[in-house]
Amino acid sequence: MNIQETIGQLLLARGATLSVAESCTGGRISHLLTTVSGSSAYYLGSVTSYAVSVKEKVLGVPAETIRKHGVVSREVAEAMASGVRQLTGSTYAVATTGLAEGGDGRYPEGSVWIGVSGPAGNKGWLYQCDAGRKGNIRRFSTVALRKLAFYIRNEITDIK
Repeated sequence: MNIQETIGQLLLARGATLSVAESCTGGRISHLLTTVSGSSAYYLGSVTSYAVSVKEKVLGVPAETIRKHGVVSREVAEAMASGVRQLTGSTYAVATTGLAEGGDGRYPEGSVWIGVSGPAGNKGWLYQCDAGRKGNIRRFSTVALRKLAFYIRNEITDIK
């Protein structure tokens, strides 16, 4: 069973729903989730927010958070997840913001912040790899889904 099928089972068992906010993964997480037959029972939708303006206007990420922490940050990833969760009314949400290609002076190429939001609050993780643009996007997406599954399974506020 792949990770997106596992997430589907976790959500169905809880009667829970999911939404996604993606930047550097460009819709790949949403694509993976919708390859599972019956995913419409728990998957509500997504926002692909490449532009800062979409992060702010659609997802509600405060401009001050972006100015203070940078668009590639734990704070922005968590705010994106929280924002799409509020927008869609989902139980859980996962978000990505990072650098699939090129560094930004703070983080090297292949860096992503993954944010998850749910009943236990918000949590963020930094993941780094060096697999080229397409490989990084594939890995970011899979790792984001694994972190989401971890969060759902644990549903505690003290997640490491």
